[in-house]
Amino acid sequence: MNATAPKSQTKGPITAVPALEYDFEAYVSGAIFTPDGTPVFALGDGSLRIADRPAPRAIQIHRGAILSLAGTPDGAVVTGGDCGALIRTQLDGAQETLFRAQDRWIENIAVSADGRALACTAGRDAVVVVADAKRLSPPRHFPHTSTAAGVAFDPKGKRLAVAHYGGVSLWWASSESQTPALYPWRGSHLQVCYSPDGRYLLTAMQENSLHGWRIADKAHFQMSGFPAKIKSMSWGPKGRWLITSGASQGLIWSFEGKQGPIGRDAREIGDPEAPIVSVVAAHPVHNLAAMGHADGSLVLGQAIGAETAVLRTGDSAAISALAWSANGDRLAVGSQNGFAAVLTFKREAL
Repeated sequence: MNATAPKSQTKGPITAVPALEYDFEAYVSGAIFTPDGTPVFALGDGSLRIADRPAPRAIQIHRGAILSLAGTPDGAVVTGGDCGALIRTQLDGAQETLFRAQDRWIENIAVSADGRALACTAGRDAVVVVADAKRLSPPRHFPHTSTAAGVAFDPKGKRLAVAHYGGVSLWWASSESQTPALYPWRGSHLQVCYSPDGRYLLTAMQENSLHGWRIADKAHFQMSGFPAKIKSMSWGPKGRWLITSGASQGLIWSFEGKQGPIGRDAREIGDPEAPIVSVVAAHPVHNLAAMGHADGSLVLGQAIGAETAVLRTGDSAAISALAWSANGDRLAVGSQNGFAAVLTFKREAL
């Protein structure tokens, strides 16, 4: 693929110091940092591991596997499981079930920017609950004619995007009684995200491609040519670019200018001979991205430029979770065989 990307804001290389490593003996399905910088891992055995000490604490949450994980601005952790429960957990272990679906998995969740509204999909419904310190609202149901898949709030937390077969529906999150705005495109849409400025909608599709719309006028564009399904997307600083999985290299899509990615090709970073990238995480401050591969290797690359650094060699178990701390000084990583680590980085002068 040809290369187009925004100007670099990186002023120097970033290197890792020795990592804290863990063996959780269960699939690592997600990782986040809380606002105070605590690393949290979600596992396939239904537990959270809170890595705020040399031996991480375990908090059992779900009867089955944790399938989805998100954090809130007040430091709580929200999880969805194959037991059909959407649960909010405090780091002291206190738990609250926000919603329970009958015979459905909770694979996709979203949290609004202020943390008050939480959403999930279950079967053909998207569900929103408002949960703050004073109350838990009754769940609001937003039905679809096919399975509701990925879900995302817009940057203001007012609209909810739901991916499904045939496109994306946009709902006002505060009311059930409405007709959603449909952004149509044939095929099965599995994941959805907004650009940080709220101008674009992006979906990952069953057909090994991305599809996107400019929200204002519904102008749409296709990003195709991926050898595998796109299972991971992550926005760079200020939404200037998006990195995706789905190939042997990380693929960088520019969103600068009036046209954004329309008419542009992706820029590739990493080794073209490497195994498929399984998960990506854009650095929150600099034009860098972490890429986890299907063989368990972990690479840090410049989103603008050609330099890469191998942070971990492969051990045959795919990297399944990546997350940066808010300031970008630490990276949490987890894999399918239970390996997990927290890497700390330092900046060096050129």
